[in-house]
Amino acid sequence: MVWGMIGDNMMVSDDNRSLWLTIGLATLAVMVFAGGHFYRNAWKSLMNGTATMDTLVALGTGVAWLYSMSVNLWPQWFPMEARHLYYEASAMIIGLINLGHMLEARARQRSSKALEKLLDLTPPTARVVTDEGEKNVPLADVQAGMLLRLTTGDRVPVDGEITQGEAWLDEAMLTGEPIPQQKGEGDSVHAGTVVQDGSVLFRASAVGSHTTLSRIIRMVRQAQSSKPEIGKLADRISSVFVPVVVAIALVSAAIWYFFGPAPQIVYTLVIATTVLIIACPCALGLATPMSIISGVGRAAEFGVLVRDADALQRASTLDTLVFDKTGTLTEGKPQVVAIKNVWQHR
Repeated sequence: MVWGMIGDNMMVSDDNRSLWLTIGLATLAVMVFAGGHFYRNAWKSLMNGTATMDTLVALGTGVAWLYSMSVNLWPQWFPMEARHLYYEASAMIIGLINLGHMLEARARQRSSKALEKLLDLTPPTARVVTDEGEKNVPLADVQAGMLLRLTTGDRVPVDGEITQGEAWLDEAMLTGEPIPQQKGEGDSVHAGTVVQDGSVLFRASAVGSHTTLSRIIRMVRQAQSSKPEIGKLADRISSVFVPVVVAIALVSAAIWYFFGPAPQIVYTLVIATTVLIIACPCALGLATPMSIISGVGRAAEFGVLVRDADALQRASTLDTLVFDKTGTLTEGKPQVVAIKNVWQHR
């Protein structure tokens, strides 16, 4: 492509055969090392009797390279107007799709950082009460049934039930409500919430991956990997799209073979190759997963937890939204932004 842009053309001649052969071998290296997974996945799909987007990528890039190399090595077999080379198509298709996968990975990494912020809400240690007194132990050593103490400023390490005392807890990270909630004997406390005032003893009921906070994080991760209806539609389209494209390529090739100009076999190969290259799904296979991962991760950064990716698609059809104002649309923490003397305006 760059070669054509700087003034040369994409056709082989006696003067540039060696150069194009070098470019062809370099393209093969790109296909093997950067696009090898497409061909492996396509082969597995073929063995299972199915067709995926990787099948079409492998077909398009593979046929384009084989045709170009044939023209490069045996140009005398092809008429002058059919000596086009498609090395750049194979390299660009693989490069663009890999670029999309890289962007998808970055979006997933950004989403993971948002989840890590939720994990940071739990303290590294907990104050366990035993017959010998109180001691701080690593959070990983806390087990259900243990008795723990919380005092002002502490962050709750695990889920549990208060057995003694009273305290005011900030549960904004769970409920969005900025006003601290009063908790007493028999009330539940949740990992990640903060004691604003008071001191209580509570018995651990859920630890580790069983806490409410861990379940929230798990739901967000499941939402990132889930597929909305549009994603399932893309998969269904892929299963039909690939064989349809192959059929169109074969029909087009047959038409040119029986009704096209001589040499028919050459034009047959050119037409079939062109159809397969044009049909490579650079966008269809990438748009859905990238939008889901980015959307769910971005929502998590703002405290909006998406349990099912399908909710993102359905949100486009909403016509009415009902909010709990305090803690959702406002923070519940008014600040003085300006002081004005009313007598100056009279």
